[in-house]
Amino acid sequence: MATKTDRLLRNTLLGGLILGLFALVAGLLVATTYENTKDRIKENERQSILRALHSLIPPERHDNDIYADMITVQAAGLGYRGGLAKIYRARMGEVPVAAILEVIAPDGYGGPIKLLVAVNFDGRLAGVRVVSHAETPGLGDGIEEEKSNWIHQFDNRSLINTPPRLWAVKKDGGVFDQFTGATITPRAVVKAVYKALNYYELYLEQIFTAPSEPHE
Repeated sequence: MATKTDRLLRNTLLGGLILGLFALVAGLLVATTYENTKDRIKENERQSILRALHSLIPPERHDNDIYADMITVQAAGLGYRGGLAKIYRARMGEVPVAAILEVIAPDGYGGPIKLLVAVNFDGRLAGVRVVSHAETPGLGDGIEEEKSNWIHQFDNRSLINTPPRLWAVKKDGGVFDQFTGATITPRAVVKAVYKALNYYELYLEQIFTAPSEPHE
């Protein structure tokens, strides 16, 4: 006849077995769901990045796969302290058209501001877009294209047609507008874009000759 201790042990073992089976089934479901959705997630991510890239370099300007024609660089000069940044290359018939650089403005008012900076092969800016930021709504968020035209002040600027002393907001003697009550944000973006142009000029040859790398 089973004792109270035997029954308790049997119930404990049974409960452990049930929990183990539940964990196994849950793990299999998670793994199966991941396997069934990872390709879709990856493609959605690719399409999101492509939309951002094509907002700067339209499809008619290149005939390569701009998403696949990508390199990663150690990019302290682009604001990435000890990290890696991606550079996407646009080409037409193997001829370089433009490069789109991931850039960080580390000194935004609310923290780092992530940018995409597109530079035509000749060194003129094709455009700048803000990818993410934590600036104050109603003040610093004017850097977003959806909120104002401020970001388009960079279009066609270069190190040749805009001397170094003018790469600043007007309050600091430069040519770029600041926002009422918010100078830190535009100042940070201007500084980051200027540094990106200098990086591009310094590493131009390597940017377009380095072999493409696969996305992780």
